Amino acid sequence: MSAYKVVEIIGSSPESWEAATKNAILEAAKSIRHLRVAEVNRFDVNLSDDGQVLEYRARLKVSLKHETE
Repeated sequence: MSAYKVVEIIGSSPESWEAATKNAILEAAKSIRHLRVAEVNRFDVNLSDDGQVLEYRARLKVSLKHETE
C-alpha cells in the first residue's frame, strides 16, 4: 500500500513553456526523491515594458511517494 504527497512547483525558461516544465521537473528532482507524476496546472509569461516575452512559466503539481520516518 502506498501514499503520495502532492507539491506545487514553478519552472521558468526564456525559450518555451515546454522548457519551463522540463526545468521545473529537473530542479525538483535534485532535492525531492520518488517523483511520480507531474500535472501542469497553469501557464503564464513575464513581459517587458514594451510587451515582449521575457520568460515562460509553468506551474505544476508533482506527486511523490510518501515515506514514513
